Amino acid sequence: MVELIETEISGTLPRATARSDADRFDPSRAESGEPSGTQSIGRAVGLLRQLAATRNRGAGLSELVEASGLAKPTCRRILLALIEAGLAEQDPITRRYFLGPEAYVLGTVAADRFGLHRLAADSVTRLARETGDAAFLQVRRDWSVVCLQREDGDFPIRSHVLAAGDRHPIGCGAGGITLAAAMPDAEIEASFEANDALLAARYPMLNRPLMRDLVAEARQLGYGLNRGLLFPGSWGMGMVVRDERGRPNACLSLAAIESRMQPDRQAQLAELLREEVRRVEARIAETGLSQDDRAPATAGAQRRKVGERR
Repeated sequence: MVELIETEISGTLPRATARSDADRFDPSRAESGEPSGTQSIGRAVGLLRQLAATRNRGAGLSELVEASGLAKPTCRRILLALIEAGLAEQDPITRRYFLGPEAYVLGTVAADRFGLHRLAADSVTRLARETGDAAFLQVRRDWSVVCLQREDGDFPIRSHVLAAGDRHPIGCGAGGITLAAAMPDAEIEASFEANDALLAARYPMLNRPLMRDLVAEARQLGYGLNRGLLFPGSWGMGMVVRDERGRPNACLSLAAIESRMQPDRQAQLAELLREEVRRVEARIAETGLSQDDRAPATAGAQRRKVGERR
């Protein structure tokens, strides 16, 4: 029996290099007398994202302090406020922190508005069943790609490098390559600039020339392909999903061990992805769901077929 050592991206909390601008001290704000409320909200949202990344494992205070870059008293104070609001909770025995019940309520309510998950859920499940591998729905959020859903197939050796809630910069992983390939070149370069510090800190195996080559290959193939760049032996491929206006803010993707995603099988997997993309896009057209109307705006998003020359 082959034993797989499971590695999860979410097992390590994002470091302080991934903090938003709201988390960084700006002297001009202090000089202008601007209230610190926005900064506090940004820090609280950052902690919530870190808790979401740990899922059922939860996080200790020291982990959250290290990941956020916040002082321990500040981190503890924000966590207490989140607990009071029901957005976080602390296990009385282990003292680890988790997302709270109010986070579930808010997410459930928001799901009705951000309806792509509901429209694509059957397709993700079907891909996992028909391929035997892991299948995903990923969406673009600003300069990142977020996994909304994961379904596992029945093949006994699985790739556990991506789970619901995980977030990567555009251009990283199969989903990131897929969505980058559907973006205008200028927007791709803007995403590299926006994620420059994060890419250098957490993705040293990637550089801009390599990422540009992967985008060019995806445009030629019609799907994004990640040959184990983030985690050796874990391969992935993805295909873009467009809304009724043709905007590429989501993708369906697959992940498997290297031996199950060689060229002789890629064509079969690509056809399965293509069929499910057609189904999801048909549902989007029927419901009138426009992804950009339901999600944070992404600058310069335009319709371009994968493989179109620029």
